[in-house]
Amino acid sequence: MKQFNLTIKTPGRGYYLITNEIEAIIDINSIKIGLLHVFLQHSSASLTINENADPTVREDFKSFEEQLVPRNFPYKHNDEGPDDMPSHIKSSLFGCELTVPIRNGRLALGTWQGIYLCEHRDYPHNRRLILTEY
Repeated sequence: MKQFNLTIKTPGRGYYLITNEIEAIIDINSIKIGLLHVFLQHSSASLTINENADPTVREDFKSFEEQLVPRNFPYKHNDEGPDDMPSHIKSSLFGCELTVPIRNGRLALGTWQGIYLCEHRDYPHNRRLILTEY
């Protein structure tokens, strides 16, 4: 079992493919069968696995999430601005962890799948991830 830390700098709200960054830091070449657990240490961003080829998928995610969790709802928690509570809700809906199978030294993602860091805040952030392979 090994563990790695990865920090991703986001420019603000959006969906960022981070599969390459993850693959660059982990050491799974010798693992025939295993798992990679990815944990995001934040409550206003999230992780998801989805279509990685067509960039309009990211645009549609962004548009849909704004309709699903609107900013103009009368939230009580707004300590860090109008994107604060909507970001927490989106994080809970998408989740902050993923587990991906490892097969023959590679992540066993589907042909069109990629790992996304979903930044729900408007401004840039440094997002910390813990990657555990076993």
